Amino acid sequence: MLVVSRFRVSAAAADAFRSEMEVAHAALAARPGYEHGTVGRNVDDPELWVLSTQWEHVGAYRRALSAYDVKMQAVPLLSRAVDEPSAYEVVEPGTDLNIASPRALG
Repeated sequence: MLVVSRFRVSAAAADAFRSEMEVAHAALAARPGYEHGTVGRNVDDPELWVLSTQWEHVGAYRRALSAYDVKMQAVPLLSRAVDEPSAYEVVEPGTDLNIASPRALG
């Protein structure tokens, strides 16, 4: 499972944001099910940043978000992400894709 979180950050706040991003990424990386991740900044628009992480499965990512250290070190930063869907299934040749359906009943 791939998670892509984008952030809009002013040039004046970039150094502080970079430090916060490194702390948040480290907290996520310490959780079970984390496979790898990267922090990036857009080459054409330097105010656009990204945190991209890959997880064993969606359950591992959701459990990571509920861990105390992640709530303290990563969730405040993640809450400032651009408001858009961020979780993606990894698509490889020959794999079945999730079927589009409501996630909750009622």
